[in-house]
Amino acid sequence: MRAHDTSEDYGIGRGSLAERGTLFGRTMGLVALTTGFFTLGAFLGRHLSYGWGWVFFALSFAFLLGMRFSVKAASSSASVGLLVAFGITMGLATGPTVAYYEGADPARAWEAAGATALFMGGLGAAGYATRRDLSALGRVALWALVALLIFGVVSIFVSIPGSSLTYSILGLVVFAALVLVDFQRLRTVRDIDAAPLMAASIFLDALNVFLFLLNLFRRRD
Repeated sequence: MRAHDTSEDYGIGRGSLAERGTLFGRTMGLVALTTGFFTLGAFLGRHLSYGWGWVFFALSFAFLLGMRFSVKAASSSASVGLLVAFGITMGLATGPTVAYYEGADPARAWEAAGATALFMGGLGAAGYATRRDLSALGRVALWALVALLIFGVVSIFVSIPGSSLTYSILGLVVFAALVLVDFQRLRTVRDIDAAPLMAASIFLDALNVFLFLLNLFRRRD
């Protein structure tokens, strides 16, 4: 799931250094806010069944769609409220999965969290600093994400040797590209009202990277 599709949603422009700094600070603050409410949701939902997890996942997707409309309407308070709701429901949806990994091997979960921070920090800095236009990479990555989702669905019904490992590795490659693109947008976007939607996108990048790394580390002896 992605929080955006095209650059036009944000109002791309060079913008002043002060504007870019303000947008960066606001976006990363909202990422932290979303992470906090996600953590709360994951804690509250740790004992939920996977069926309820899917229900909350659908709700989080609905909040994400609502956020797109509120951003276009320049309703900052509504966008932040929807972002908070998105974080909580995504936490509730993911809680059973996170609880499973933590129960099986807590050390692996902490290692995955640390690796996620390094992954996001390194690629985020590279994406923000690069002067090369990454919009073409973003379009390729979005199509690659669609193909990855199809592969994941097929692997549920068809036995493919090493499918889980392959899925995680390819997922990290796809989200590496998406992290680069998302952080470059923090430098090129000029609309401060887009911060909640950009925060949701970066948060989803980090969450997916974390889950892929959890799966990889779980397989490590």
